[in-house]
Amino acid sequence: MRNYENNNSIKPVVAVGIGAALFFVLGRFVAIPSPVPNTNISLQYAVLALLAAMYGPVAGGLIGFIGHALIDLSWGGIPWWSWVITSAFVGVVVGLFTKKLHVEEGDFNKKKVGVFALANVIANLIGWIVVAPVLDILIYAEPAKKGVCTGRVCRHFQQHYCCGRGRPAGAGLHQNHRQEGLSG
Repeated sequence: MRNYENNNSIKPVVAVGIGAALFFVLGRFVAIPSPVPNTNISLQYAVLALLAAMYGPVAGGLIGFIGHALIDLSWGGIPWWSWVITSAFVGVVVGLFTKKLHVEEGDFNKKKVGVFALANVIANLIGWIVVAPVLDILIYAEPAKKGVCTGRVCRHFQQHYCCGRGRPAGAGLHQNHRQEGLSG
């Protein structure tokens, strides 16, 4: 019989499963109302960032991808793939930035907190201002002007906001833009 006590290869797999489940539950069912109409403060990206820092870029990417896809599927439609991919991108970037911090060892001093915060800001800025709008244009043939609006204004770096009449930002925002005839 093999000794599994020192086998650490299962930890990232378990982290992906638990992380995706937490991402889904927090993104779908836990929202803090904000003063901005049709906008909530969500907590799933904090879980994504923490687990990406602890388990690396592959786990972070899978957590973001699976968790966001489950949220979109739970609303009864198909996932908005450009934003699902962007959530995965955020997890990968945070995981890459924080890989050398060795957070899992328990040493999380002020310098490491600063790097972790910087990784999150950079990942979210690039993800929601560049990656999501470009993928909206490439995947869904969204007008470029609308894609830039979605990336810069509506997503506001995805700083844990959801938009669109009580629906998650994934499909709801784009659907509202179409319904209201907004061109960008």
